[in-house]
Amino acid sequence: MGYIPPDAKWYLADIVFEIIIEGDPTSVVHTNTVLVRADSPEEAYQKAVDLGVGGEQSYHNLAGQKVRFQFRGLRDLNVIHDELEHGAELIYSEELGMSEHSIQKWITPKRELGVFRPITPSRAPDYRSSEVMEKLYKEFPHLRPGGN
Repeated sequence: MGYIPPDAKWYLADIVFEIIIEGDPTSVVHTNTVLVRADSPEEAYQKAVDLGVGGEQSYHNLAGQKVRFQFRGLRDLNVIHDELEHGAELIYSEELGMSEHSIQKWITPKRELGVFRPITPSRAPDYRSSEVMEKLYKEFPHLRPGGN
């Protein structure tokens, strides 16, 4: 077991969901990184699993297909050593023997960072909830395909 500070309160959990769309063989998997408040690694684990199980849901998409979010497990669970504040280190990794070229390839230019990349439509099967989308289209009709 890694080092857990005696006053640790926060953990990061990677929760894995498989999204199954009726009649579509495409595999869609999401990993959601969530913050977990717990007083021990065991409690953090159980709370992360509870979040995963609680995140399971099913509904129909706009095409009438049943969509099911199935919790598959945890990909990772890490303690946060610092207090949550600006500049707090949440997680780290260590690599050895990297060349300068490898380091340069590893650094992402600003325009390619997630917060600056343009939104691109997903090529995944449509797993949007018809109920949610109809509410959205009612409030913002111009967003409905065809503008109706």
